[in-house]
Amino acid sequence: MRILYSVGFLILGLLFGSFYNVVGFRLPQKKSIIKPRSSCSKCSHILKWYELIPVMSFIFQKGKCRHCHKSISLFYPFTELMTGILFMVSYYIFGFNPNLLISLFIVSFLIIVIVSDLNYMIIPDEITLLFSILVIIVKFILLDFNTGLFSLLSGVIMFTIMYLIMLIGNLIFKKETLGGGDIKLMFFIGLTLHPILAILTIFIGSIIALPVAIYLQVKKNEKMIPFGPFLLLGNAFIFLTQLDLNTIKLLLTK
Repeated sequence: MRILYSVGFLILGLLFGSFYNVVGFRLPQKKSIIKPRSSCSKCSHILKWYELIPVMSFIFQKGKCRHCHKSISLFYPFTELMTGILFMVSYYIFGFNPNLLISLFIVSFLIIVIVSDLNYMIIPDEITLLFSILVIIVKFILLDFNTGLFSLLSGVIMFTIMYLIMLIGNLIFKKETLGGGDIKLMFFIGLTLHPILAILTIFIGSIIALPVAIYLQVKKNEKMIPFGPFLLLGNAFIFLTQLDLNTIKLLLTK
């Protein structure tokens, strides 16, 4: 039964991953996520239902549009597959409990931000607000009042810390060092983790982002990279590995 449920969450993740591509591409452009129907980015051909099957359509069509025969970006099946795998892993780790919902929210937020921040350098406020509210509901209703209150406090702390980091960075480098979306994003991360663990996501995100930043600087002369996806990768890593303060203490004392 556990295997059956795991496959179910994989399929569910693939479907949501396809939808999250739409959300991530359209919201930053202030477009509706409902209409018009999805189309080929090269020839504007309206896609049929069988051309929208997550991952499988890409494989069956050999990575090309059926109408204009131009290549479809690997970005689409990658985000779909990543969502499916992380949904399945979330279920496998947490089973059916409130932490499963929080994990799914983190993964969902991560995928949307990967799409929106990498392509437009924007983290839509609507998405940050939506997933923050969903986490707060889970904490207060499915867990308990004290847990929810502590999570809110953690979110405020992380928002404040990130805001101060931005002010210091702007003062030192004489330019904008962090976007407003990243600061609001830390409120969400604070809701999902203890403040100390939330701070750790900044270091993990920075470590993951560093080689990417170096590559883009050397190869493409890009001086700024979107930081949101890396922060949420750190968030997902800590939450899915169930890293806690006791584990950190043990690692520091060794």
